[in-house]
Amino acid sequence: MPKDLMRYDLLAQEALRGVVRAAVVRAAEGGLPGSHHFYITFRTHYPGANIDEQLLEKYPEEITIVLEHQFWDLASLDDAFEVTLSFGGAPKYIKVPYAAVTSFHDPAVGFGLKFDMGGPDALPATANEAAVSSADDETDDDKADVAGEVVNLDAFRRK
Repeated sequence: MPKDLMRYDLLAQEALRGVVRAAVVRAAEGGLPGSHHFYITFRTHYPGANIDEQLLEKYPEEITIVLEHQFWDLASLDDAFEVTLSFGGAPKYIKVPYAAVTSFHDPAVGFGLKFDMGGPDALPATANEAAVSSADDETDDDKADVAGEVVNLDAFRRK
């Protein structure tokens, strides 16, 4: 089978992160319509993530945040979003790069996405430029064949 030099697996993940970004943009501009709300899981140590030290100690790998009733100052940037949430009654500022998101779920409509964060090659192309350029220096014999990944939505579907 020929090598996927286009890296469709990375392009697909980047496009699906665009869905997360578009949902956050809509929520930031006009609030959450109807009963929509988001469960967003992200890597807490991802470059560019900004999370309170106490939360980082409690959730050293991943954290799931909920954007539903009590969130403030939600803003979408080009490559991240920021929001203030209440944890134990105290407001905490959080900045989340879209590339750090491992799952997104809107239970109001049974929609969800899971992202492959298996390694540097699993990052979206925009967050992976350095890794791709260093990989280009390798010979073709050094590169492993990479199979495309399928995003599984079954875990978020209502039964």
